[in-house]
Amino acid sequence: MANLGPGRPRLDQRPRRGQTPRAEILDVAGELFTTNGYANTSTRVIADAVGIRQASLYHHFAAKDDILDALLGETVAAPLELVERLRDVPESVAARLYALAWFDVRQLCAARWNLGALYLLPELRTERFAAFRLRRDELRRHYEVLAAAVIAEVAGASVAGVEGLPFRLVETVIGIRSDAGSAPAYVERTIPDAVLRMLSWPGDLDGLRDVAGELLSRLQAD
Repeated sequence: MANLGPGRPRLDQRPRRGQTPRAEILDVAGELFTTNGYANTSTRVIADAVGIRQASLYHHFAAKDDILDALLGETVAAPLELVERLRDVPESVAARLYALAWFDVRQLCAARWNLGALYLLPELRTERFAAFRLRRDELRRHYEVLAAAVIAEVAGASVAGVEGLPFRLVETVIGIRSDAGSAPAYVERTIPDAVLRMLSWPGDLDGLRDVAGELLSRLQAD
């Protein structure tokens, strides 16, 4: 450990993501919560790892659960923003669903820490995290609405309740990362493909992927 001046010595010299103290706290907490466990990580341990005093941490977050809430919010904020932007595009509902699933899988794979694994914490069932649960439910409902619209367009036979599966399939990335340490690159294609096929969408997946890719590029450039 190296003493970096005021505050406590860092636990390691790992480069931290973020240019602000708040972002650095979140990065450290994300690592500690997902590797050592939420219950086993105190605000003092987080402050020590960042290299600041515990009192300085409380300037940014009043309690440990506020840090957890902020980390959880990061996992749904971007896809929810994308959903809003997908409302007014001219592309087909299949392309919009594919784009959402592809984007969501990609961000879950690319996140520095596997924050989705924190969804299973018993603390998330408490009233403190009700707002986050509502946000995650909102994202799930958007998936279900898009999936139901794809099923309606196909007008074919479908298994009852299948519209609820795309959201769950996307989140399998979390388990894959937990088991393997990282998600293999192929899941970014395989999961969105499987989402459309489970809904009995009969079209050309390569073509749909091209359309969805162009859509995402356009929205991200705006």
